[in-house]
Amino acid sequence: MTEQSKKKHKYSLSAPCLYTLLIELHPNEIQPVIWRRLVVDGRVSLAKLHHFIQAAFGWTDAHLHSFTINDKCYMQPQDDDFGGDIEYLDERKAYLNRLIAENDTFVYLYDFGDSWSHIITVEEIEMVEDDPHGDAYVAGGERACPPDDVGGCTGYHDFLETILGNPHSEEAKRLLTWAGGEFNPEMFDRLAANAAIQRMLWNAWGGN
Repeated sequence: MTEQSKKKHKYSLSAPCLYTLLIELHPNEIQPVIWRRLVVDGRVSLAKLHHFIQAAFGWTDAHLHSFTINDKCYMQPQDDDFGGDIEYLDERKAYLNRLIAENDTFVYLYDFGDSWSHIITVEEIEMVEDDPHGDAYVAGGERACPPDDVGGCTGYHDFLETILGNPHSEEAKRLLTWAGGEFNPEMFDRLAANAAIQRMLWNAWGGN
């Protein structure tokens, strides 16, 4: 799924730069597409990018995750008995601007059970002297993030069919209570997403 260019680019070391990332959640399986446009300092680690993506979409960071870039897997180090034969690199030591160039595409996978696959495309890389927004901000997006543990794409489709197709049923009421009391699949609050990112940056949370 990952399509990665082999080119070396001039932003690959420590020069200040902003990456504009288009992040789409299962674009071939969920329509209309749930997406976010995230602008980040290219010098962030994949570990920190993970937290920004979580905040941008509204996930709860309750599950494991990984990045796949150029056929290599990057994760948070786990116990020795985790993952079996899976070989992975430490995401805390992998930096966006050393791995990814403009127009490259890579994959962020959240929750290995539900398998939420986010397709990330680098739309633009811009050299900057100083970014007033800080390390990251959400520039745009549409539609709500599915609830955690809803059961992947199939479970999410069933969830929507129930709460939208038969909203007065007992099952719909049960699902909405489980989802926090209400759920509007067309709702995305960009201000709330950016507030979550700013709280993260203010508290220096999320790693390097």
